[in-house]
Amino acid sequence: MGRVRILHPFHPLCGQSFELVTVRHNWGDARVDYRDGAGRLASIPAAWTDLAAPDPVVAVSAGHSPFRLQDLMALAHLLQSLRTPLTGAGRREVGRA
Repeated sequence: MGRVRILHPFHPLCGQSFELVTVRHNWGDARVDYRDGAGRLASIPAAWTDLAAPDPVVAVSAGHSPFRLQDLMALAHLLQSLRTPLTGAGRREVGRA
């Protein structure tokens, strides 16, 4: 069926290409199934491969900004929610830092 190259900069197999088995959609997320170096079936998000179009923000930034604004905002929201202490029932208290 062809080959697929892993492009995600933090993936340990970045830059390597593998035998493509199939591209499938799970819960709205495109995934690529491929055979690893030992011939085992493996899966990775299609966005992390050369099969997906490059993210426009990353392409325009020419490597100067590897993170999208919406991802950084989601991370900030998550970190803020983790700072709020839990109450006895496992609910987070509102307005406490």
